[in-house]
This record gives sequence, structure tokens and C-alpha cells, in this order.
Amino acid sequence: MLDIRYSSILRVALPMMLSGFIQSIISITDAAFLGHYSTLAYDASGSAGLWYITLYMVFIGLSDGAQIIMAQRIGENKPAGVAGAFQSNFVLLLIAAVLVTVFVQLFMPEFLHYMVANKELANAELSFLEIRSYSFWAATIGLTVQATYLATGKTTLVLFSALIVAVSNIILDYFMVFGIGPFPEMGLEGAALASTIAEILGMLFLLGSLLLGKLKYSYPFWNAIVVSGSFLKQNLKVGLPLLFQGLVALSVWTVFFIWIEQMGTNELTVSLNIRYLYFLAFIPIWGFAGATKTYIAQYIGAKDYASLPIIQRRIQLLTIVFLVITFHGALLYPETLIRLVNNHPDHIRESARILRIISGSIIIYGLGSVYFQTISGSGNTRVTFIVECIATCFYLTAAYLLIKVFEAPLHLVWLVEYVYFITMGVTSLGYLRLFNWTKELKVK
Repeated sequence: MLDIRYSSILRVALPMMLSGFIQSIISITDAAFLGHYSTLAYDASGSAGLWYITLYMVFIGLSDGAQIIMAQRIGENKPAGVAGAFQSNFVLLLIAAVLVTVFVQLFMPEFLHYMVANKELANAELSFLEIRSYSFWAATIGLTVQATYLATGKTTLVLFSALIVAVSNIILDYFMVFGIGPFPEMGLEGAALASTIAEILGMLFLLGSLLLGKLKYSYPFWNAIVVSGSFLKQNLKVGLPLLFQGLVALSVWTVFFIWIEQMGTNELTVSLNIRYLYFLAFIPIWGFAGATKTYIAQYIGAKDYASLPIIQRRIQLLTIVFLVITFHGALLYPETLIRLVNNHPDHIRESARILRIISGSIIIYGLGSVYFQTISGSGNTRVTFIVECIATCFYLTAAYLLIKVFEAPLHLVWLVEYVYFITMGVTSLGYLRLFNWTKELKVK
């Protein structure tokens, strides 16, 4: 079981942070190439990317549930339970891949043309999504193995996979977007194909590392088929609320960007600039969020409840330190950050203004996320889903009032980020303080 020294927490979280950074580089790389290709391609990749991430949350939610179950079984010293959660997660993700791919190919065209005002933009988004949907099949294996590594604290292998994805994506973007060498000029579709191939390569590395690594000797992943109805039910009990939680969170953000697109093309481009760089701030938060789930779940499995507050405080302190390191540029030199994805002077000026305004919300998120992930790591994922719904309701209401009712300028519209993060943090902390949440900590 993992110990709770600062150095040990960092050994788990740092590879996850670097992996998150690399994933952000992938988005920034696509944006940088397409920004030099055409404004339509740039806007379409950003908007369609939100739809893709929203659908991808189906796989992330189920895998996060498997991670929590596996970490608890590690704390309980039950290797067979780890293998059961592993195999069950793969089966569930395979079913999800079929359903989501059918949705994208058959129903997404009509849906996008209804939701997006600019029909040319809608067609471009659709061509991007149809290619990216094949990445869902790679996720069935990749995310199952990744959940295993996160549960065991072996996060360095996840980092190596992310490096493979990033490097191959950059190389393939260069050749496929502009038509270099033997490749035809594919523009937006080239960026989508490059990212899809890169994710398949990352999945192959993760699978190979598990097949050839030592972890298979500790947990019987391949010894026998142990998946059963009880294991599937267990994974769904924990994973389904996380699935819906992710869908709600990103669907609402997607609606937010649809409303911004309706404000005007300039507002959409500026907001996409913010979105690309916003993920840089999420790097330490998401890295420590994954570590929080693993630590909380393992210590709950071992019934060491006294260590939970210590874990929370130490991860919060480390989160704030790394936020200052990674995102101080939002206050000190936001123009430089914006130029990484967009060189238009007007876009740089407005984007930098917004980035300064919302930088404080990231600190609030960093603190509140630890409380939120504590609830998640305990297995009480239905509660985190409720917290998410409350926060997104406040967020969506504030966004609607600012955009549709008061027709506020863009820099004021982005203040809704404070509404979301404060609501999430306060609600999570309130639950932990006011309810007897330790009564049923074990995943049945």
C-alpha cells in the first residue's frame, strides 16, 4: 500500500501531471497547426473537441470507477478482486464503444445541424468527429490498463504512454494537415486522423507493458476469466455515477460554448483560446485528483480512516504549490501564453484579459477538488454526481442570465467559472462535514 509522505504522493501525482501536460500539448498542437491552416478548421476542431471529450467521459467515468474498486481491493489485499474489476471494466468499455460509435455515426449529423447556427462549421465538426470516434475502440483497452496503473500507483507507465501519443501526434499533424511528403493535404480531417492514430499507438504501449511487465504476477489478470454479473454490477454501481457526472459537466460546458458561438465568431475564437490554455491550469489539479482517489480508496480499504484528513491537507498544499508553478503566467504574462495558439492581436488582447480575470477560480478549484475526490475515492460516487448536478445547475443558470438575458460582454460571461468551482467546493466540504459519510465506506 502507498505511504503518505509528501515524496510518495509526488511520485504518484507527478507522472499524472506530466501526462496531463502532454495531453494539453496535443490539443495546443492541433490548435497551432489548424490555426495556421484556416479559421474554420481552428474553430471546428475546438468545438468538435468538446463534443469528443464529452463522449469520451463515458469511458473515463467507467474507468475511474474501476480504479477506485481496484485501489480498495489493493488496500484489502484481495488480488482476485483487482482482476475481476479489470476484466469487468474492459467488457463495459467494449459495450460503450459500440453504443457511442453508433451514436456519432447515425445521430450526430442531425444533432449538430440543429445545435450549431453556422452550418459550414457544423459540417466541419461532423467530419472531425466521425474520424475521432474510432479512438473510442482504443480506449477500451487503453483506459482499462491505465485504471490499473493508477490504482496501483504505477503512474510512470501512463506518462510514457502519453509521451508516445504526444510525439506521434505532433509528427503526424505536421505531415497530414498540410500534406507534407507522401500525405495529401487533409486539413481538419488530417488533424483528427493524426490524433486517432496517436491514441492507438499509446494504447498498444499500455497493453504491451501490462502483458510483459511484472504486475501480472501480483494480480491474476490473465489466469482465468473471472468476470461475472456481480463484478459487472459492482463496476456499474461505482462507475455509472462517475460516467453521468462527467457527461453532465462537459455537456454543460459544451452548451456554454454553443451559446458563445451564438454571440459571434470572434467571441468563440477568443473563448477557444481560453479553453486550450485553461487545461494547463488543470494539469496539477487532475494529477492530484487521480492521486487523491487512489490514496483515499487504498486507505479506506485498509480501514485506516485516521490518515484521510492528513492525505487531504498534504494534497491540497501540493496542489496550490504546483498551480503557482504551472499557471502563474495567467497573471504575469497571459499574452505570451495566448500566442501559443493564436497570433491575432485583437484575440490576444481580449483572451489575456479574460485569463487574468478567471485565474483566481483555479485556486478555488484546486482546494475544492480534494474534497470532491475524497467523496469519489470513498466509493460514494452517487454523492459526487449530485454535487456535480448542483454545481452545473448554478453554472448553467448564471451563464444563461449573463449571455441570453443581460447580454453581458465576454469577459463578464467567463465569471461563471467562479460560480461552478465555489459551488462544487462548498457542497463537497459541506457533505464531508455534516454527514456521516464514513458509515459505509467500503464498496460492496
